[in-house]
Amino acid sequence: MPIDTVLNCVVIGGGQAGLSAGYFLQRRGLDGRFVILDHAPAPGGAWQFRWPTLTLAGANHVHDLPGWGLTDALGVECDAWPAATAVADYFRRYEERFALPVRRPVHVRSVRRTNPDHFVIAAVSADGPCTIHARTIINATGTWDRPFIPHVSGIDTFTGRQLHTHDYADPHDFDGERVLVVGAGISAVQLLIEIARTASDVTTYWCSRRKPEFADEPFTPDAGRQAVALVEQRVRAGLPPASVVSVTGLHRTPAIAAAQADGILTWMPMFDVITPDGVAWRDGTRADLALDTIFWNTGFRSALDHLAPLRLRAPGGGITMTGRLATVVAAQPAVQLLGYGPSASTIGANRAGREAATVVAELLGDDHSPS
Repeated sequence: MPIDTVLNCVVIGGGQAGLSAGYFLQRRGLDGRFVILDHAPAPGGAWQFRWPTLTLAGANHVHDLPGWGLTDALGVECDAWPAATAVADYFRRYEERFALPVRRPVHVRSVRRTNPDHFVIAAVSADGPCTIHARTIINATGTWDRPFIPHVSGIDTFTGRQLHTHDYADPHDFDGERVLVVGAGISAVQLLIEIARTASDVTTYWCSRRKPEFADEPFTPDAGRQAVALVEQRVRAGLPPASVVSVTGLHRTPAIAAAQADGILTWMPMFDVITPDGVAWRDGTRADLALDTIFWNTGFRSALDHLAPLRLRAPGGGITMTGRLATVVAAQPAVQLLGYGPSASTIGANRAGREAATVVAELLGDDHSPS
């Protein structure tokens, strides 16, 4: 993948945020002067790896990419379709329709700044190692590749199975098991209900560090904006971003209400230690729990290891963000992070893509031609 010039922009990541940024970069007149590097084997971003039973409706409806909606692209209403295949097909058609310069699979290993005028991206493609130079970076690598499991005393001693949301495939994988689902987000709740209702002869338990809160009122755009604003405050202060769910709580859908009535969503506080046979609470308030599987639905972290040479971390543990939508790294204004903090949502990804292209155009000024 030889690129022997300094590009105006390199977009790292070909999921929703990356494609949105590419669309708006084209509209800014940067055609042929940027590239989107995607490490995934095919279009679809993280969606192509989601569990087969997740439908578009269950994914709370994928927000359309700019300029061409999912329903228009696929030609039918498709709420019941598996999200993994429907979104992958949509993203593929979207890339083709707008002739976006996506190159895959390309694995970005590091981004360095050895020259005050541009960045050096070290990557590996199907043709081998390559080096790319760019004046600006839009990082849109998301979180799917960094599943997070908290450290708990004894975690390495458990003789049963441990897996993460990232690894989930089929509820029948839990047939005949005693399963503890850990986590207070929507994935934990959805998968707990699916396993409890679908797997054969299964016993399920549920716990998390934070007691989940359910809201009976529908989730409104105003509530969403307020939640995003709180996350934005954190990243502007250089603190690690919090999840939107931790701010808004969970909407009590009919499925959730039915699961509560049936005793499926009976919550327990977080255990203190993992034993070879299960988990235990040191204060003695609960008996030790024997388990076959601990199923961690404990979220993801931003996949930013390739940016480590830029030393972006602030003393608060996060990355201090600035700009109109908090997409710009304060310490490196030519670097933007999409999917970090307030832009870590489907709708946020599109707004961030537009803003990122605007920032790139402003940084470049009238000089939109490659060196």
